[in-house]
Amino acid sequence: MIDPSEPSMMQPTDVLASRESERQLERLLCVRALSVGLCEGLEPEDLVAQSMPDASPLKWHLAHTTWFFETFVLRPRLPGYRVFHPGFAELFNSYYVGAGPRYLRAARGMLTRPALRTVLQYREHVEQALQRLFEQAGAHTEALHDIVELGLQHEQQHQELMLTDVLHLFSLNPLKPAWRDLPAPTRHAARPLRWLERPGGRGALGFHGDGFHFDHEAPRHTVWLQPHALADRAVCNAEFAEFVRDGGYRNPLLWLSDGWATVQREQWRAPLYWSEDARSQFTLGGECELDPAAPACHLSYFEADAFARWAGCRLPTEAEWEACAREQPVDGNLLDSGLFRPAPPGDGLQCFGDVWEWCASAFLAYPGFKPAAGAVGEYNGKFMSGQMVLRGGSCVTPRGHLRPSYRNFFYPHQRWQFMGLRLAKDPG
Repeated sequence: MIDPSEPSMMQPTDVLASRESERQLERLLCVRALSVGLCEGLEPEDLVAQSMPDASPLKWHLAHTTWFFETFVLRPRLPGYRVFHPGFAELFNSYYVGAGPRYLRAARGMLTRPALRTVLQYREHVEQALQRLFEQAGAHTEALHDIVELGLQHEQQHQELMLTDVLHLFSLNPLKPAWRDLPAPTRHAARPLRWLERPGGRGALGFHGDGFHFDHEAPRHTVWLQPHALADRAVCNAEFAEFVRDGGYRNPLLWLSDGWATVQREQWRAPLYWSEDARSQFTLGGECELDPAAPACHLSYFEADAFARWAGCRLPTEAEWEACAREQPVDGNLLDSGLFRPAPPGDGLQCFGDVWEWCASAFLAYPGFKPAAGAVGEYNGKFMSGQMVLRGGSCVTPRGHLRPSYRNFFYPHQRWQFMGLRLAKDPG
């Protein structure tokens, strides 16, 4: 035991490292607890079903995020660590080819075993081992800090996926169950859209400064911006309803070729989760009246692009979006707000929260990008093909997970996430 009356033998740098280690462990346990908390009130049957290949059962999310810590943090760094179950390495690996075999993604809903109680025991086993690792690590090494932080950010990504996946699952049930009771939304009339004139010139794109960022947010590099204007808010439901009433889903001249083919194949007539009469929308709180002032959401890139063309505008590039967002606080209607649905914006410019905003930029590597070595380097770089960038976060994105440089990415036909759009236009 250390005698507090004796002078400390720890150097100032060691004290700082120890405090940083304590803070990170506390964050780790809080983030892990939130994942389980998102499942409160659900039945075990709700956690095992898979509604489509793009989605995963909530039980699988709980296990996969645990597998990530076991595979990339504990096994390489904690001497004597005992793997909870050798078969879990295949069941709960997502797409890390370098980490070994993977269970078929589209069949994750078949995994009735391990039971939910076993998955929760798995989580507890790994969390106890993580605490031992922190205790044994001594001065908190930079390498340990970085890989644990990646695991934290990875789990926060899956927390958003858990909510969007259970929303899609429940939307297919004729009983229209609610994930939980949500606060009643505050109704406002849709305020007029205002345009913000933005200058052209030399700019920078990508992460800069201290703190965590994903590899694909860097390197920061120079870009050239043309003069343009950005809308001060996302497109709202009332505006998108006008597009629907005007025959937007029936006019092939508004759509990219692949988008029009998708509309015909999938028989799209409105955003995902809208009722046929456009009066209600399925939400995490069940079927609710459509709020005309709230941001339109659950839109594919194809729908966002078609709406922008119908409105005589375009989607912003990610460089335009980021240049504007850097001037704003990272704040808005995020998961921590407790609304769990997009809400009407306030009077000022808002770049973060409510809905992810599609950009007219393909998800590609920045100049000089280099993925990390080993299987963990597969995190983002292998997906830089055929996907489009989204920015800004949504009403189910954890608050501490965002930065102006954060790049989300999805295929242009996907729309089960909280996806919306902001308009941009050129001078003249």
